[in-house]
Parts: sequence; structure tokens; C-alpha cells
Amino acid sequence: MSSDKLRVFSGSSNPKLAEKICADLGVELGNVKLSRFKSGEIYVHYEESIRNCDVFLVQSFSHPINDHFVELLVMIDAAKRASARTVNIIMPYYGYARQERKAAPREPISAKMVADVLTTVGANRVITIDLHAPAIQGFFNIPVDHLTALDLISEYLRSQQIENPIIVSPDAGRASTAEKLANQLDSPFAIMIKKRPSHNESVITHVIGDVKGRTPIIIEDLIDTGTTIVNVVEGLKERGAKDVYVCATHPLFSGPALQRLDHPNIREVVVTDSILIPDNHPERFRVISVAPMLAEATRIITNGGSISTLFKDAGI
Repeated sequence: MSSDKLRVFSGSSNPKLAEKICADLGVELGNVKLSRFKSGEIYVHYEESIRNCDVFLVQSFSHPINDHFVELLVMIDAAKRASARTVNIIMPYYGYARQERKAAPREPISAKMVADVLTTVGANRVITIDLHAPAIQGFFNIPVDHLTALDLISEYLRSQQIENPIIVSPDAGRASTAEKLANQLDSPFAIMIKKRPSHNESVITHVIGDVKGRTPIIIEDLIDTGTTIVNVVEGLKERGAKDVYVCATHPLFSGPALQRLDHPNIREVVVTDSILIPDNHPERFRVISVAPMLAEATRIITNGGSISTLFKDAGI
């Protein structure tokens, strides 16, 4: 790829992030018209030539996820039909990732379906951050650059000089990430054991590790309704822990999540701008930008090099 043929365009999900990426790259954000017919159908028109260009489309699968998904598909199709050389998807949050396997009979594997559709429409590469299940990379037959915000979060936490911290995985599935963060902060870690009566609901049954008198740092890949996080926070407080730091890459914040997380026992909620959140969020929220990391990944893809150089742990 050559830099004079690099074009970056934004879908409607997170234009602020796209602008930050372009500012870091030193290029102008491309001009694309996105509109809707009265029936709700999506219309896309690139307002500049992209013939023989390497096009990067920035779109996160935030609410309304299905609108943003279809909008991205139409953007890919329009780019291919406009003779773009390659179409690269910068998708900080990969939607449907929680449906990556069949947990019961007659269920879909929606994460695989999304991968199939993106590839069939014409995507040449996907750049994403902290997949809910890293194995989703294998659902694609095109390159997938799987980035992580863990280093950004650990650097912020280190700057806070938190007293007597303990890293907490809210479930067994996040244990590996919690262990990496614990190693980076030279802290112990604990695991919560919970059961889920239904979607977005959980009940804490056990805590493996001693949290009494410590400052818990909960690490998650995403926060949806906030119900699970609040249950974990209250479970930790019941076991003698101090007020909690909550960290997650993707702030979905569905429904009243912002109000729910403005909890007296939560000291800070640390998230990234992988998904656009309201500017009037509570003061306890800290937003770390992933734009420099995505811009550097774009440079590496454009000019050549290794994506692993972006991370402290090259094994991620």
C-alpha cells in the first residue's frame, strides 16, 4: 500500500473516533454521504474518487447495532463497486461476539455469520479490539488484526498509584486477561464464580481469592447493561473489599447503564472510546482513546511491519 492511496471514511457509529484516527495519521477524513430513504433503506455515496485506493472504513457495532451493521455492508459494497483496491474494516467493537458458539440446541453462531457476511460482501481485512472470544479470528478467511487496549488501561491504572490493588476477573472467561493485567501491575488477582439465570443477569456464588481490605480492579471486555458489574461490586463489598475500579474496553452502556454504574462503591469506571458515549457522562467515568493505537496499526498495514510491536506482550 502507498500512503497517497490511503483513504479513511467513517460510518455513523463513531465519527469522533474516525476524526482522531485521521488526525494522528495526518490525513483528512474522507467525504461520504450516508442517508436513509423514507422506508429506512440505507444510501451510501463516496463524494470523492477511491479508484485503486486502499480504503479504511471506521465502524463500531454500537446501538443500533443492526443499522450500523447493514450500513457497513452497504459502504463495503459501494467501495468495491467504485474500484477500491482494498477495503479494510476498522471495527473497534465486533458485535454479536457473545454468540460465538452454541450453548444450547437450535441456537445460531451469529459471530460466524457476521464474519461470513463481511467477507462475502468484499472486506479484505478486519482490525478489531479485544474480541469477546479471541477464537472469532478463526471465523474469517481474510486477515484479522486483533488489537488489545490492555496496555492502555494498565498504564492509566499505574498512574493512579492505587493502594493495595487486586485484579478481579468477573468470571472464569476473563481469567486470562485478569492474569495479564495482574502481571503488568504486579498485583494478585481473584476470580468471581457466577451463574446466569438469563441474558444480562448474573448471581455471584463464590470468590476465589482474598479481597478483604484490598482495592479491587475489575477487568472486562465490555459493559452492557451494567447489572452484572454492579452485582460483582456489591459481592466484593460484602466480602470486605474497598471501593472498586471498573475497567472495560467497550462501553456498550445499554438502557440505564450510565446511571447504574454511577454507584457509590465504584471509584472509577475506566473505558475506551471504541464506542461513542455521551459527553455528559458522570464524573467517575474516564475515557481512554484507542485512536493512536488504531492509527499506528493502519500505518503498519499500509507501510509494512508487525502489529505485535504495538503491545508489551507480543504473545497477545
